[in-house]
Amino acid sequence: MAGTGKVMCMVLVLCGLLIAPALAGTQYVTGTPDLSANISGTNEFSPGNESQVSVVITNRGISDFKYVQTNTIDRDDLPTTAKFLTASLLAGDAPVIIRSDPQMLGDLKGAGTASAVFTVKVKSDAPAGTYYLPLILNYSYLYTADQYAIDTMEYRYNTENITIAIPLNIKSDVSVDVISATPEYLNAGTDGYIAMKIKNTGSEDGAKSIVILKRNGNSPIVPVDNSVYIGNFPANSTVDCRYKVSVSDGAEKQTYPVDVVVVYENHDGDLVTSQSDTVGIPVGGKPDFAIISLPAEMNPGNKKVISVEYKNTGDTTVYSAQARISAIDPFTSNEDIAYIGNLMPGDSKVVTYTVSVDRSATIKQYGLDSEIRYRDSLDNTYISDPMTLKVNVTTPSGINGIVSNPIYLSIILAIVIGIVYLAYHYRKKK
Repeated sequence: MAGTGKVMCMVLVLCGLLIAPALAGTQYVTGTPDLSANISGTNEFSPGNESQVSVVITNRGISDFKYVQTNTIDRDDLPTTAKFLTASLLAGDAPVIIRSDPQMLGDLKGAGTASAVFTVKVKSDAPAGTYYLPLILNYSYLYTADQYAIDTMEYRYNTENITIAIPLNIKSDVSVDVISATPEYLNAGTDGYIAMKIKNTGSEDGAKSIVILKRNGNSPIVPVDNSVYIGNFPANSTVDCRYKVSVSDGAEKQTYPVDVVVVYENHDGDLVTSQSDTVGIPVGGKPDFAIISLPAEMNPGNKKVISVEYKNTGDTTVYSAQARISAIDPFTSNEDIAYIGNLMPGDSKVVTYTVSVDRSATIKQYGLDSEIRYRDSLDNTYISDPMTLKVNVTTPSGINGIVSNPIYLSIILAIVIGIVYLAYHYRKKK
């Protein structure tokens, strides 16, 4: 019986081993995340630039010791994994603006890397030098894992918040700052000048410098002479520049932008173009005129001196102005040009023309084209937009009506002939 009992026990043990095999799991008992960071590519930037900065984060955490044990459950996470990693880049004391929000990078395992891209704007007046941007990394990691049974595990995590200083180098550069911009004789549809005072607010002493005026997009201000050579342009120095520009005919009375850049040779002998500075230039309205006199009155067959009053309704003085009319059928004129002279904004002047109208003219109001040729402050010649000189051709009244009417003239002539005839026969009878 005893032998039979031993055999049964061995059978039960074998069955137990076949039904529930022993479990062997791996457990890491040391190690934590060890994070470092650096900028990928160049970390040298110019004042005024806005760049995409890629920061590479490396997890150098390693586990020094592990053991494999029967009936141990494998952990879902390693203690060296940085879980739910978030990266935030701050400006700190650097003269930059960070335009990006914190970046979610997920889980970063040991010996792994992750990249976060931030938009960084370097201020235009940033001094040259090396600055350190705080990179804040927030993550969790597996602190401990306790196994209570063959199928039960409890995880405990710690949260870390670390700051890494990221070096950023700002290059020395010429930085353009337009202190003042004064327009000279600048009106729509004319040429003029812009006088500027420009300062180098950067930390670079520019050599062989050229200050260039550029058109801003579709601005109606177009440079005619766009560059001024100034030679050396030391940091914190100012220069005076003057440019001839043209303003398109369709410009309104308002302020329009122009851009200014400096092309210079830096301390390495390289030819460099600075960041542009945009400044607004006020533009006056287009020179304009109006006829403010009442319509002239004429009768068919008339030759008459008519008076016309012109007014300068624009924003600028015109010089040596001459008015002209275009006489069309049924009008003619031997004197179709009249001298006005200088005319300031708001001023007006009366001139005269000698005009004839044909006897066959229809009784109605006519419009004759009129324009003014003038010179601006720079002695450039322009012609105004056409104006309409109104002339009313009306039926003659009084003696003029009788004289100008052929029927009335025929009757009068018949009466005169009759009177002469009667007078002749009366004298003959005597």
